[in-house]
Amino acid sequence: MTHDHESAKTGLTRNQSLVFAALEKSEAPLSAYTILDALRDEGFRAPLQVYRALEKLVALGLVHRLESLNAFVACDHPDDDAHGTIAFAICEDCGQVDEFSDDQIAQRLGSWARAEKFDLDKTIIELRGTCESCKAA
Repeated sequence: MTHDHESAKTGLTRNQSLVFAALEKSEAPLSAYTILDALRDEGFRAPLQVYRALEKLVALGLVHRLESLNAFVACDHPDDDAHGTIAFAICEDCGQVDEFSDDQIAQRLGSWARAEKFDLDKTIIELRGTCESCKAA
C-alpha cells in the first residue's frame, strides 16, 4: 500500500491542516481536547471538528493514535510505506514518544495471523517505560 504523503498534505482541508500543524509542532502527544484548546483562536469550537480532522489524518497515515494515552502524534516516518506494523516507545517520566518499526516483529505477527486465519488490518505496539535521558537524570 503506497501513500503519497506530500500530495495527501496538499489535499487537506483548513481544519485538517491546522490539526496536523499542531501535532507536528508538539514535542509530546496531544489529546483531541488539547488540540481544541490550542486552535480556539483559529475558530475551533467543538471537539467534533478536531475528531473529524484527526480521523482523516489517521486514515491518510499522517497521524497515529496512541491507544494507551488516548492521544495523537504526527507520523515520524511519513515516507515509509511499511505502515502495517508501527511501534512506539513511550517514556512514562517525560512523555517522549519514539516511533519505530521492526521487520522481524512484523513478520512474526503476520505469520501468526496467517496460521490463525486472522485478517490483520493494522498493528500498533506501545512500549511503556523510561527513556535513556530520564534514567540518567
